[in-house]
Amino acid sequence: MRIYLPSTLDQLASYAAAGEVRDYDEPFVAADDDEESEYDALMAAADASADLQPEGARRVVLVAEVGREGDPVPLRRVVAVHADPEGAGPDDDLAWFATQEIPALLA
Repeated sequence: MRIYLPSTLDQLASYAAAGEVRDYDEPFVAADDDEESEYDALMAAADASADLQPEGARRVVLVAEVGREGDPVPLRRVVAVHADPEGAGPDDDLAWFATQEIPALLA
């Protein structure tokens, strides 16, 4: 099951240090396996990320593959990170980052 977890850069740094995603809010799950449903879940998680932090902060969404909703999320289960590029506006698209790029994203 693919889940979309709203986050912040500070939370992402904490997760990276711990090696697992801890204390996350309710994940967003696509209604179907089609691209439109996945995009809707991603954008809902992005909106929730914006609600977690001050206005203008970069939205962050972790995408993870888990056995079922509510399972623990070791960092190795995170398959991608979507985040606002620096200087992005609220209507700009999120950028895609591979998990190997997390250190650069946090720098």
